[in-house]
Amino acid sequence: MSLEQGLETLPIPCLQGTRVRLRELRPDDAPDLREQADNLAVWRNLLEGFPHPYTLADAEAWCSGAWRQGGWVWGIEHEGAIIGCIGLRPESGWLRCNAEVGYWIGQPFWRRGITTEALRLVTAWAWAERTELSRIYAPIFAWNEGSQAVARSAGYALEARWPQSAFKAGQLIDRVVWASYRSPASPTSFDPLTITP
Repeated sequence: MSLEQGLETLPIPCLQGTRVRLRELRPDDAPDLREQADNLAVWRNLLEGFPHPYTLADAEAWCSGAWRQGGWVWGIEHEGAIIGCIGLRPESGWLRCNAEVGYWIGQPFWRRGITTEALRLVTAWAWAERTELSRIYAPIFAWNEGSQAVARSAGYALEARWPQSAFKAGQLIDRVVWASYRSPASPTSFDPLTITP
């Protein structure tokens, strides 16, 4: 099955780590998610469309299925509660060998290795289950040293710096891109002279 097929119908596999369990979000996760997401420090590091304040209605909509738009999203469960999310969004067409990963957790859980473990789990799952993928990348706001440390600790490499490449709260900002590539033991390139129509 190609990356574009069946994204909305594929089940979200449960991925078990030592400190976290990644699982499909459920409507009853909304209160826990709202508690972690309604935080200015969290909002500051997320895409422009992430609401602030983050209301219970926002969390209920997300946990009831809004997350199913264009990829896989897992709730990050720690000690029985959802403390954030991690998602993988594949590209399509001629760029289908790429997928974007994004992640966040509530501020009380920062700098504890939890997000790094979640990113490692999703990356390993993607390499094992999504055979067309050769690159997973994480665009991160340049000021967000914490998310960059997560990517670095999970084995991602700094791939690019994108100055003045996005808006956040009406301000033009810089971003960086961290990426992971399929193992060198796998075919990673080919001779263009061997391509046939």
